[in-house]
Amino acid sequence: MTTSVAAGNATSQRRIAFATIIGTTIEWYDFFIYATCAGLVFAQLFFQPAGKDIALLLSFATVGISFLFRPLGAFLAGHFGDIIGRRAMLVATLVLMGTATTLIGVLPTFAQIGISAPILLLLLRILQGLSAGGEWGGAVLMAVEHAPAGRRGRAGAWPQLGVPLGFLLASGMTALMTGVVSPGEAFLQWGWRVPFLVSIVLIVVGFVIRRSVEESPVFAEIAQRGKQASLPIVTLFKRHWYLVVLAALVFVGNGTLGYMTTGGFLNNYAISVQQLDTTSVLVAAVFAAAVWFFSTLLAGHLADVIGRRNTFLIGFALQAIIVFPVFWLVDAGGLPGLYIALLLISTGLGLTYGPLAAWYAEIFPASIRFSGVSITYAIGAVLGGAFAPMIAQMLLDATGTTAAVSSYLLVATLLGAGATLCLRDRSGIPLGPDAEAEQAAGATIFGPGAPADALTGAR
Repeated sequence: MTTSVAAGNATSQRRIAFATIIGTTIEWYDFFIYATCAGLVFAQLFFQPAGKDIALLLSFATVGISFLFRPLGAFLAGHFGDIIGRRAMLVATLVLMGTATTLIGVLPTFAQIGISAPILLLLLRILQGLSAGGEWGGAVLMAVEHAPAGRRGRAGAWPQLGVPLGFLLASGMTALMTGVVSPGEAFLQWGWRVPFLVSIVLIVVGFVIRRSVEESPVFAEIAQRGKQASLPIVTLFKRHWYLVVLAALVFVGNGTLGYMTTGGFLNNYAISVQQLDTTSVLVAAVFAAAVWFFSTLLAGHLADVIGRRNTFLIGFALQAIIVFPVFWLVDAGGLPGLYIALLLISTGLGLTYGPLAAWYAEIFPASIRFSGVSITYAIGAVLGGAFAPMIAQMLLDATGTTAAVSSYLLVATLLGAGATLCLRDRSGIPLGPDAEAEQAAGATIFGPGAPADALTGAR
């Protein structure tokens, strides 16, 4: 039995799970604290001369522009992750993200240094995008490649939990600052900086934890045999481009709806349009993150029981049903309606996010797997999450109704579901370098090497 297929002991797997979830939580706290403040702070402090409406669009645009650099971060991390290892990239991305976030916390505003303020804000957001692009692939591969075949769905869900936990921490910290420590004008004057500055403490904790974990057994075996791909990205796009496209579209279906909450659009809509209290809305976002956490955990378990593909399809079906009612609930139900809407959204998001790590890891060959999962995830984030809040705001401004926003979300959900139907469930496939030929064939229902039963959707 090779090291790549041998299951690690329970203690080792718990250590890996802890390290990946702590690291991704810190990374995504940093990423989401920016998105949370985009509608609350940055429009007023960095883009105010553009006028209220344009300033808000520009603020949301900076959320999206960082996504354009996530593929570059994924390219770099994927390349080096396939050559020098998963663990080194996990540490590097954590340090980059934490540094950029801390610097945002000390950044002068437009009133203090003029046009340089939004330019510097954008540059730091770009660094966050580079880091986020490289973070996810390394974290999920460390988890999935250490896990036994029958528990990959659950193992892959652990780093996924860092996303709702990061959102929970970001929303909770912002709610604390707006409601207790620095209410009213004090939040705009100095309170918004505190959540960013906290990152310097978190980064030290994450650095120590991530340095303590062992390298992925799959990469260790690849390195031992000297089988690293010299140009993994070239191989990926030459031989497996169709997998990148389809798997990215799967994530589009999740990310577009997800960034209605994590990207700040729904929060801003509830506060600005429905006139709900800011702190109350942020507390509701904490609730949403908690629901997202548990639904993601459930989805990881379901992925091992009924398969990755089936779990995704259930989640997309729920998303398609709720994209219109969620806005009706907020419009008609006030704060209770917002809670119900966030409950529905977060449940659908978890079901279409929990199985993602295991499924992505199982559709790409071992020697290019870091590049494959990182670049695919980053492209899906660009297409699905990057400008979703800005597009939603533009649709709302142009039509005066959330029906256009819901239609946009429905299209994205159907795209994700369609791509899901085109991919095969590969639960249990060997992940080590000895099985590269099996890994490289039959991942889609129609792609090169697909076996005859693929057209029936058989697992």
